Amino acid sequence: MMQARSDRMRRQYKTIVLVPTMGFLHEGHLSLIKEGHRHGDDMVVSIFVNPTQFGPDEDLESYPKNLERDLELLQKQGVNAVFTPDAKEIYGKKFQTYVTLEKLPNYLCGASRPIHFRGVATVVTKLFNTVKPHVAVFGLKDYQQLIVIRQMVRDLDFGIEIIGAPTLREPDGLAMSSRNNYLTAEQRISALSLYKSLQKAKELIKSGIRDAATIIDAATELIQSYPETDIDYISICDTETLVDIKAIDRPVVMALAVKVGKARLIDNMILNQ
Repeated sequence: MMQARSDRMRRQYKTIVLVPTMGFLHEGHLSLIKEGHRHGDDMVVSIFVNPTQFGPDEDLESYPKNLERDLELLQKQGVNAVFTPDAKEIYGKKFQTYVTLEKLPNYLCGASRPIHFRGVATVVTKLFNTVKPHVAVFGLKDYQQLIVIRQMVRDLDFGIEIIGAPTLREPDGLAMSSRNNYLTAEQRISALSLYKSLQKAKELIKSGIRDAATIIDAATELIQSYPETDIDYISICDTETLVDIKAIDRPVVMALAVKVGKARLIDNMILNQ
């Protein structure tokens, strides 16, 4: 049904824009839709909690959902179509075909979530083949995901323009995320340590420090000074390859993942020398 709709829109010379989500929408998602409206005239949002990107001990079953509220929000945003498949529709019986990238998934989140980006690349491929967009919008908060998808689109000749939209933050700096819903009031204060560590790194570079290890040590100390924080990784790396950088002699991305309580949170920032 969605493929037939997309074919019809293309015959009408509509420019289809896709914003893929896992639902439980917040202002960050809505900012992606607003950006998408700038790039086309047929806005499609997908809502699908993709099981193949969750590891066995992750939060697939508890991932927050509120489809009724999501649909109300999307209607107000002028969305033309909402694609809400279930797992059986995406992954039929005896499904065995996956999309994998050789290098980019080996860094950052992929190092501790080994199946994650195989699941992401596969489901995004399925969504692209079903919705047939001309443009797709992803958030810069999931920086590695954005880089993985851009590489996949280039490698497989999808012919889709991939737009990276800025991270939307709460007034205190916390990056908006559906998983923020897991945080208690006390844990939310600890969650602010991610943004504060990025700001600290920015200040250190401005003061003349170029050694990545020194900056990572400062960020580690800051985050660990808050209760209920467990660092997965802190990395300063190349903006395209995600390979770690030792001396900051060009723009880099500082990316981190920290577990606060039961919520695994990520954040990042582009840092200039």
